[in-house]
Amino acid sequence: MSDYDFDLFVIGAGSGGVRAARVASGYGAKVAIAEESRVGGTCVIRGCVPKKLLVYGAHFAEDFEDASAYGWTLPGEPTFSWKTLIANKDKEIDRLNGIYHKLLAGSNVTLFEHRATFKNAHTVVVDGKDVTAERILIAVGGHPTTPDIPGAEHAITSNEAFHLKEQPKRIVVVGGGYIAVEFAGIFAGLGSQVTQLYRSKQILRGFDNDIRSHLAEEIVKKGVDLRLNTNVTAIDKQSDGTLKLTLTGGGEMEADAIMFATGRAPNTKGLGLEQVGIETKDNGAIKINKGLQTSVENIYAVGDVTDHVQLTPIAIKEGMAFADTIYGGKPSAMSYHAIPTAVFSQPPVGTVGLSEEEARAKGGEVVVYKSTFKPMRHTLSGRDEKTLMKLIVDKTTDVVLGAHMVGPDAAEIIQGIGIAVRMGATKAQFDQTVAVHPSAAEEFVTMRFPVGE
Repeated sequence: MSDYDFDLFVIGAGSGGVRAARVASGYGAKVAIAEESRVGGTCVIRGCVPKKLLVYGAHFAEDFEDASAYGWTLPGEPTFSWKTLIANKDKEIDRLNGIYHKLLAGSNVTLFEHRATFKNAHTVVVDGKDVTAERILIAVGGHPTTPDIPGAEHAITSNEAFHLKEQPKRIVVVGGGYIAVEFAGIFAGLGSQVTQLYRSKQILRGFDNDIRSHLAEEIVKKGVDLRLNTNVTAIDKQSDGTLKLTLTGGGEMEADAIMFATGRAPNTKGLGLEQVGIETKDNGAIKINKGLQTSVENIYAVGDVTDHVQLTPIAIKEGMAFADTIYGGKPSAMSYHAIPTAVFSQPPVGTVGLSEEEARAKGGEVVVYKSTFKPMRHTLSGRDEKTLMKLIVDKTTDVVLGAHMVGPDAAEIIQGIGIAVRMGATKAQFDQTVAVHPSAAEEFVTMRFPVGE
């Protein structure tokens, strides 16, 4: 018999923590998990899932406009109800939360619906009671942050954006990352007047430069007032509820709401890490080794709390790797090579592998293939939207180092391309693949001439 209450105690019931708990339990471990909020974590409750639902909702305005070119006549002017969308979104999140509860119960994982904090390396305090475990896994995720400026308390983040009682007529979105770009597109598509401010010279830092520039042009076409090299320095709430914003350079503007999407921080504050000597980075993120182990031998961490790769599928794979290695007898090392990612902007972005800039920085010779075209559906609608596809190829080996896309269905297309890139497929093998016609995806296997030739 074990000297501990549980073999494994997981702190945080998000995607990574739940996966680790269920898999470990399936291997025969006695497992418990603690969650102070709703089960499902950032992605399911206040992140990618509800956001994607809002993205779907935002796209209908264009769909209604384009329908007439295909012979459809709407009986009247379409109207939109923010309250209906939010209520239906909430209903779906409730359903998913219930599914996660059932998954844990069906996997014989004990759920503590309370906050857990460290007492020592083998003990956590939950609802005032000590609970012991041989091993502890930290999977508490992260949270959005706001800048330290006067009036910041009047702003919202992505957390609150999902629960606004009224749709703002004028909203300012501050930030240039994927969350900022996505919410700017959501609010604009739903009819709000959107201004997006970003302090640097181009959005989506870290992405391929052609992708960044192309998307910036497209979102401006869709009505987003994108202002680069601009930031907010102060927020003043007026007597009528309007927000007066002071901008860098002394400019001013008014809005009904301002949303900061300027970064996220690990949820480690108040967790008691110092009680057990768990080492953290300057931003509070937990330091781990390649085996997902912290500086304390029996304590591990996965997901956004490590501030490594902030993607839900990565947290899930890390949770799986942890359980397979520790409880399944199947050592599994995490690989972060060629991770496919998507930005659910409008139009969306799909990318896998190296950007052109990253590939050139590695010192080898690269060949770039690029294609820009109007999506077929807009040949009738006449909408001014362009798709961009790009391949980065190693000139010496012919291996495809990166694939990038801006355009409809980019996320769906890049998933399949990601398999090829991860397997080390060559440009010749791309070319040998029969194209699916007519489709946008076929462009990835029909680009024959490098840029400049």
